[in-house]
Amino acid sequence: MRHDTETAPPSTSTTFGPLFALALPTFGQLIAEPAFVMIDTAIVGHIGTPALAGLSIGSTILLTTVGLCVFLAYGTTSHVAQLIGAGRRKEGMEAGIDGLWLALIIGIVVSLGLFAGAEPLCRAMGAQGPVLVNAVHYLRAIIFGLPGMLLVYAANGIFRGIRKVRITFVAAVAGAVVNTVLDVIFVFGLHWGVAGSGVATLIAQWFMGIFLVAPALVWASREEADWRPRLAGIFRTAGEGVPLFIRTLALRASLVATVMLAAQMGTQVLAAYQAVNSTWNFVLNMLDAIGIAGQSLVATQLGAGDRDRARLMTRTVGKAGLLAGAAIGLGLIVFGLLAAGMFSPDPEIRHLIMVGTAVQGVLLPLAGWMWALDGILIGAQDYRYLAMTCSITAGVYLLALAGVDGLDALLSPDDTVRMAVLWAMLNVVFIGMRALFNGLRLHGLRFRGRTWMDVSAQG
Repeated sequence: MRHDTETAPPSTSTTFGPLFALALPTFGQLIAEPAFVMIDTAIVGHIGTPALAGLSIGSTILLTTVGLCVFLAYGTTSHVAQLIGAGRRKEGMEAGIDGLWLALIIGIVVSLGLFAGAEPLCRAMGAQGPVLVNAVHYLRAIIFGLPGMLLVYAANGIFRGIRKVRITFVAAVAGAVVNTVLDVIFVFGLHWGVAGSGVATLIAQWFMGIFLVAPALVWASREEADWRPRLAGIFRTAGEGVPLFIRTLALRASLVATVMLAAQMGTQVLAAYQAVNSTWNFVLNMLDAIGIAGQSLVATQLGAGDRDRARLMTRTVGKAGLLAGAAIGLGLIVFGLLAAGMFSPDPEIRHLIMVGTAVQGVLLPLAGWMWALDGILIGAQDYRYLAMTCSITAGVYLLALAGVDGLDALLSPDDTVRMAVLWAMLNVVFIGMRALFNGLRLHGLRFRGRTWMDVSAQG
C-alpha cells in the first residue's frame, strides 16, 4: 500500500544524516575480511616475494568464496528491512535466523571441499614452485575460518535490517586487533610463515562470528522469533540468493581472471598487484558501506510503501557515493606514495604499488557512484536485473582481458605499463559497464516490464 502524501518530501540534505549514521558503522563490518587480508599482506610481504605472491593466490580463492556468499548479507538485509518496514518484526527476525543456519551449512560444506582441493585450485590460478607451496599452506591454514566469516555476513544482514549496526563496527575492530596480534606472534614469534598468518585470521573469523551471532539471537528472542532451523525458510533464503549468487559469480570470475593475468605477467607484477588489490578491497568497502546503508534505507521505505522518500534516498545515495569516491581516491593516491614500503622492501615492487594506487585513485569516483547504485537495486530486490547485467559485463571484460594478454605477449611492455593497464581495464571496462547498466535502470529502464521499484512491490 502506498503512503504518498500531499506534503513535499524532505530535502536531500536532511537524508544525509540517516545515511551516514548507518554507513560509518557498516564500513566497520565490511572491512573485516579485506582488513584481515591487508594485515596478512603487510606482514607476509616481509617474509619474501614468493610468500607475498602465494598469499595473492590463496587470498583470492578465499575472498572469491566469501564474496560468492555475500547474498547472505545482502539478501538478508533487504528481506529483514522490508519486513520491518511493513511492521512484521517477528517474521523479519526469523528470516535473519534462516540466513544464519544457511551460512553455517554452506561454510562447513565449502570449507571441506576447498581444503581437499587447495593444491589443484592454486595451480589452476597460475601458481608454481615456491609460490604454489605458499599459496596452498595459506589456504589450508585459513579455510576452516570460513563458517565463522559467513556467520558474520548473515548476522550483519540482521543488524543492518534492524538498523543496529554499531555492534558490527565493534566486532570488526576487535577482530582486526585479534588478527594483528596473532599474526605477529605466529609469523615472527613462532616462525610459522604464511601458514601462521592463515591460522591467525581463522581464529579472528570465529571470534567475530561468535561475537555477532550471540546478540543477534538475543534480539530475535525479544521479538519471540524461533531459533530452530526451518527448512522452508532456509530453502527460501537460498532460492532468493540464487540471482545474487550469479551476479557475484560474474563479478568474482572477472576479478579472478585479472589475478590470473597478473600471474602471467610475472612474480613481481603479481606481488605488487596483491598489495594494491588488498588496499583497493579496503577502500571499496568504504564505498560499499554507503551503498549498503542506502540499501537498508530504501528497502525500509519500499516496505512501507513510501516511494517518494525512496526516490529521494536514491538521489542522496548516488551523490554520496560519487563524492566519497573522489575524496577517498585522493587519499588512496597519497597512501600509495607514502606507504608502499609497508608491503615490501623491494624498490621495484614499491614502484609498481605506487602506479597501481595512482590509477585506482583517479578512477575511484566512478566506482563510488556504481557501488551506491548497486546497493539501491539490491535494496529493491532487483536481483535478476543485476545478475543479467553483471553477467554481460563479465563476458565483455573477460574478452578484453584476453585481448590484453595477447598484446602483452606481442609487445612485452615493462612492468609499469602492465600494472597501469591491469587497473585501468578493471575500472574502465568492468566497473564502467556496471555503472552504465545501473544508471539506466534507476533512470527508468524497464526489465521484464517492470521498473526497479515495482520489483519489491510485486515480488
